[in-house]
Amino acid sequence: MEYLIKQYPLETGALEIQYIEEFFGEFPRKKTAAEITNRLQDREFLILMAEARLGDDAGTVVPVAFKVVHELRAVEAEPKLRDLVGRLRDCVRFDGRKVLYSWIGGTRRDWRGQGQFRALTEESEVWALASGFHEVVVKTKNRYYDMRSTLDHLEFDVVKYEAHPKSNRESKVYLSKQLTSDVVRTHSSTRTVVLAG
Repeated sequence: MEYLIKQYPLETGALEIQYIEEFFGEFPRKKTAAEITNRLQDREFLILMAEARLGDDAGTVVPVAFKVVHELRAVEAEPKLRDLVGRLRDCVRFDGRKVLYSWIGGTRRDWRGQGQFRALTEESEVWALASGFHEVVVKTKNRYYDMRSTLDHLEFDVVKYEAHPKSNRESKVYLSKQLTSDVVRTHSSTRTVVLAG
């Protein structure tokens, strides 16, 4: 199977993500286009969206998955990112290295298990390696079992676990993957990437 991936510029991509997140019921709070734009405007980033043909209408192509990654600096001004860097300091080396943060993404429930998110992740790793990044990190919650399973299949390593005081399902899991040319050679998805206008 060949996956169709669109790479978006900032403003258009932010609007597309705001739209597609409406199809994700498990996210308690959706990101707005303004939040996405504010986060990404002064840093390296990549916005990708996978599209697929509807089974009953092969002429209609719809967005089915998305992924947003961005540079994570050793010194961050935004409070959430500053906190993240502080939590990762003991397990991720920032000095003299480019670290990529896999910020938001997902696959529509009716399209899961078809490799869409793998294709997006593999494409983001190709871009990251070409852009000089050394490592990609991601944060999730223990209760997102599907995401944890996907990250396991993509060979992300758990680098930190923060237990929640009341519910283990709400515990935070931090994962990392070193980016090397060997990583790209292990990719298994066939992708066509086009630039969106």
